[in-house]
Amino acid sequence: MQAASELLRALASPVRLGIVRELSKGQKYVHELVAALGVSQPLVSQHLRILRNSRIVTTRREAREIQYGLTDDHIAHIVLDAIKHAQE
Repeated sequence: MQAASELLRALASPVRLGIVRELSKGQKYVHELVAALGVSQPLVSQHLRILRNSRIVTTRREAREIQYGLTDDHIAHIVLDAIKHAQE
């Protein structure tokens, strides 16, 4: 139960939910997430740090940029189902 609670706490932000939704479509760079979410780069980076520390996202360095992706597709299903349910 503790692990589930920590996972849900890490996802408890509209920006973080948006990041996971975007990453469910495939790996992205920070500038791509900024454009998709319409928020500032520092804000996206702050939320990515939280998701990374919670092991929800993984990173892959390519030259000078870092590409972000989801650690597990189950996370995407949880978030997409929650968004769909909230919109009903």
